[in-house]
Amino acid sequence: MEASMPAENGDVVDAAGIQSAIKHPRIPYTIWTNMDNGCLNVPANNPEVRGLTDERSDYDITVKFFLLPKTLFSDWRRHLQDAIAAVLQELSVDSVDLLITSFPGVSFDVDSEEKGGCGSNKIQATEPELIDAIMDVWDAVETMHTSGVALKTGVAEFGCERLKELLSRAHHRPMVNQINVRDACEVPQPIMDLAKQERIELLTHNDCTNILPQGTLRELLGGGPNGAGVLASPNGETKGLDGDLNPEWVVKYTAVVRDRGVIEHKGYFASVDLSQQATV
Repeated sequence: MEASMPAENGDVVDAAGIQSAIKHPRIPYTIWTNMDNGCLNVPANNPEVRGLTDERSDYDITVKFFLLPKTLFSDWRRHLQDAIAAVLQELSVDSVDLLITSFPGVSFDVDSEEKGGCGSNKIQATEPELIDAIMDVWDAVETMHTSGVALKTGVAEFGCERLKELLSRAHHRPMVNQINVRDACEVPQPIMDLAKQERIELLTHNDCTNILPQGTLRELLGGGPNGAGVLASPNGETKGLDGDLNPEWVVKYTAVVRDRGVIEHKGYFASVDLSQQATV
């Protein structure tokens, strides 16, 4: 089965995010969660608290979608669609201003970019399946753009060679490339030159590279002192769901009031596959 978990605040989906929505964690999870098309919402959806305070035109809405390692390439497109649908429903809107997509196994290497320029970070011959999977997701992103769901689109952590590969195959070119320069003081000149040449906005970020750690996830949903009590404890003391947890994706969203620069909404949704459900 699949679990969808909204969380508030912070750059890692953590136990505090779930517990902020749970007044009494030891109440059986069946009371404060709900099932929707085979998906367990943790906590339950609450339509009464959804939506923006003012008109949609008063906001800049940014969404960053993270595909997580070990997910099947064939599922990536569906994961993107599910994630965006969750955000649109949460904010009661039909579009976002910027959609950035982050792929597993793709990271920006400052040293490599500086030393090799746009000849560095070359796409290996062993990567054709990854490239095809990225393009399949990008095709879905293009559809969202042409249909007005995503007004601007972008990618995260693309070095020169990957960005050129995407540009050569995409119908709708990315408008943003978001990179993490980590401890470096400056963005490497080669990627700056390419972004300027292709009219791509280059942004930096400090999102965690491991946004949903396996240990944190089990602690988050487990029966321990910091857990929500959704999962059964290993020793059998706490009843709940049992099985292997496989994180699939995380989506981060912010809605900023344009005139004031105030963040009115910020949150996360995460999707986790649970391989087996125990009898409770």
